[in-house]
Amino acid sequence: MKNEELHAVIEGLLFVTGDEGLTYQQLSDVLELEESDINAAVTSLKQSFSDSNRGLQLIETAGVLKLATLPEHTSYFKKLASSPIHSGLSRAALETLAIVAYKQPITRVEIDEVRGVKSEKSLQSLVSKLLVTDVGRVSGTGRAILYGTTDYFLDHFGLTDLSELPPLPEGDDDEFSEDEADLFFQKMNETESE
Repeated sequence: MKNEELHAVIEGLLFVTGDEGLTYQQLSDVLELEESDINAAVTSLKQSFSDSNRGLQLIETAGVLKLATLPEHTSYFKKLASSPIHSGLSRAALETLAIVAYKQPITRVEIDEVRGVKSEKSLQSLVSKLLVTDVGRVSGTGRAILYGTTDYFLDHFGLTDLSELPPLPEGDDDEFSEDEADLFFQKMNETESE
């Protein structure tokens, strides 16, 4: 295996393992190479990261190799973490999101009717967090916006499609009860904690 290809494979393996990282022995086993060859490749890869002024570095902690960001970029990571897309959701936003997820496509007025309160701010928050988007317009007078969930919503909650949403309790399909919203929140909290 050429040095560049070996670097690429090690980088990919470290990316896939994330925070767990890999030991030299594990890399040796996976790549079926001597540990001395792995040591040389890792040293060379560390230098390559440094020389090419990349946003990642190869670190070693207690014999475990990991990819990590550069400390000098911390201010940018803090800014990203505090951006609207990464901030938490209020109870009102979660309730609105549950309604959209189960009843989509749905207009803001229909969401307001289900919730019994205005949902404009909650919808704006969900749109800014890329969880909900405009999926079309109602035909006829006013042409109200129809809202639906996004692919990011599915990814964020670990779903492959909407059929994986927890089933709603039996009963009147026209009413989205607080129990249904609670069921949604419970399922989503379980997903986020995994």
